[in-house]
Amino acid sequence: MAKARLIKKYPNRRLYDTETSTYITLADVKQLVLDQEEFQVLDAKSQEDLTRSILLQIILEEEGGGVPMFTSPMLAHMIRFYGHAMQGMMGTYLEKNIQAFIDIQQTMKEQLGDTGRTLYDGKGFGPEVWSQFLAGQAPMMQSMMGSYMEQSKNMFMQMQEQMQSQTRSMFGSPFPFNGGAAVPSVAEKAKK
Repeated sequence: MAKARLIKKYPNRRLYDTETSTYITLADVKQLVLDQEEFQVLDAKSQEDLTRSILLQIILEEEGGGVPMFTSPMLAHMIRFYGHAMQGMMGTYLEKNIQAFIDIQQTMKEQLGDTGRTLYDGKGFGPEVWSQFLAGQAPMMQSMMGSYMEQSKNMFMQMQEQMQSQTRSMFGSPFPFNGGAAVPSVAEKAKK
């Protein structure tokens, strides 16, 4: 496995790419992301890993620069999960959902051949063409999105099961606030 490209961030806020021995911009780092190139950003002085911070800066610029991906209510919901008992699980849930979406996108790209590559590269196609294309692909999209939704539901149920299991191990079972009766699991509730 190739070693991640090292980028150093200096106190003057400049980014230095050690591979090319040049200073780079945030736009250059964004291009590394788009090119799927592994990299790590370290503070030149303290060696603190700043990769996440730089990626968040890129997202902030993208969100402010045109058509945002996240709505204000969605961002508010995300903020509410910080410090919440499910914070760690929510991150995993979102990551798995994004990966499932990427997998669906890759499958469509492969099934559509050259048309899929052109559509997913985003070159020469605006929102109107995408809408027309997706309207013509409704049955396939419904099937893929149905599969995605099922995977998403299953991941959420697994998260709830894990939380219930952790709660049971912490407090014991049966729970005293349920009249002494065991609390049914999410899977048991889903079967009813």
